[in-house]
Amino acid sequence: MKVELVDFMGSDLTVVNAARVSFNKHHTELEDNDEKLIAYLAGHNHWTPFGHVQLQFRISAPIFVARQLVKHQVGLVWNEVSRRYVDYSPTFEIPSMWRERAKNRKQGSGDGFIQLTEDESAEINYIHRASSKMYDHLITKGIAPEQARAILPQDMVTEWYWTGSLTAFARVCRLRLSEDSQDETRQVAQEMDKHVKKHFPISWKYLLKGV
Repeated sequence: MKVELVDFMGSDLTVVNAARVSFNKHHTELEDNDEKLIAYLAGHNHWTPFGHVQLQFRISAPIFVARQLVKHQVGLVWNEVSRRYVDYSPTFEIPSMWRERAKNRKQGSGDGFIQLTEDESAEINYIHRASSKMYDHLITKGIAPEQARAILPQDMVTEWYWTGSLTAFARVCRLRLSEDSQDETRQVAQEMDKHVKKHFPISWKYLLKGV
């Protein structure tokens, strides 16, 4: 999986000025009491000043990870590689470790891991080769890509642009950085977290407080 910060707009100062415009005030640089203001805004769910900051990511991850993350819609825009239009051979990314099924809930993983046999690992590799080979065959035969894609597994890698406000991505990361989130989505959120805190250290600290 890969998470790239393509572009961003604004800074912690943007948040401060968006809040202070109510009093017709404008700062040209952060002042000593501005962190206290940002903390107050985040702590009291005054989210609009953070909405003036925008970020754009390009993310590469398996389909089964992307379909969890795309559920986050508010304040975000998502544009993804479409296999209605592209027909190159797919790539696949399987989990490095196989987690056991949770025993006390309907979804999620348990604390243990299950080791696959050599035969089971070989069977997974065979499925990838076979599905990719058949996909290429269907494309060569003239089948529409929008139908040929139906045979491809959920661990096929996809890519997308994900753009939105600092507020929106804070909601994503508050949920996906938690210990009960799916590990693969948490890995994406951890990479996003590294990028965002470099550029918005004060705002991000208080928006994610408690995670």
